[in-house]
Amino acid sequence: MKAKKKIFIGIDVSKKTLDISTGQNGAFHTIDNTPQAIRHFVSSLSRDSIAQVVVESTGGLELPVIRALSTASISVALINPARVRHFAKATGLYAKTDRLDAQVLAEYGKKVKLRSYIPSSEEEIALSNLASRRKQLLEMIVAEKNRYQAMPDLQKYIGDHLTWLEKAVKEIEEKIEDLLEASVEWKKKREILTSCKGVGNVTAFTLLAELPELGTVNRKEIASLVGVAPINRDSGRKRGKRTTYGGRSKVRSILYMAALSAVRFNPAISKFYNRLVESGKEKKVALVAAMRKLLTILNAMIRDNRQFSLDF
Repeated sequence: MKAKKKIFIGIDVSKKTLDISTGQNGAFHTIDNTPQAIRHFVSSLSRDSIAQVVVESTGGLELPVIRALSTASISVALINPARVRHFAKATGLYAKTDRLDAQVLAEYGKKVKLRSYIPSSEEEIALSNLASRRKQLLEMIVAEKNRYQAMPDLQKYIGDHLTWLEKAVKEIEEKIEDLLEASVEWKKKREILTSCKGVGNVTAFTLLAELPELGTVNRKEIASLVGVAPINRDSGRKRGKRTTYGGRSKVRSILYMAALSAVRFNPAISKFYNRLVESGKEKKVALVAAMRKLLTILNAMIRDNRQFSLDF
């Protein structure tokens, strides 16, 4: 007996609704984006008949449905909206509606092999939120310090706000520390990561929060996830400039700062960076390569459960 072909489902997410399509020419329906409606939808699905559910990243609005699908052991992929839009245009579909978006998502799942979404634990979500909030507060402090100099008649009020912001940062950092200390696994991983010169506590907890795949995938995959893998732009005899694209911006920004420190104080990264500069590479290009090298080393350290050494 011929096995029944599994279907791909596309879900276009908005604040109030989920538009669901079972393929380019399949059934289409809309449900409310509420916990009750999502539970009913997921319970109606047959896990054995579904190849994958494809959901577009929508600023967090998609999290309830992808977590419900993952909990039900249904393969779900979370993808960048820009990729789907490029795919739609490549297939000649320039119109954009919720229904068409859902259909394109399902079709994209058929054509492209997508990595299944791995849901974060409650602790990982909490750590990620705290790390994001800390970054927001630090950005506000920088802005308020600039205003303090520019508005001398308001310095008292701005100074009071700065005091409150700095206190809030300390409270956030204490909460982060409590989370890390409560987990034996995170404590061990932080110890391993910070053994690498250039990697401080902030880089370590950002990696733990935003890059749980660290140590579980190969060097090419981890570089691609973060967005520091070079992308070729060659055609015929022409050799275009390699660039990096996409990835996790939070990890990439913190890795950039770590690499700046590592090229000065970490002998492995410093030697690698200086060799590239001496060979004629632009300093910015060499620094991105150093970011990738540092990430590769950290990935190997977590994978092997080993602290930093020059033989990585």
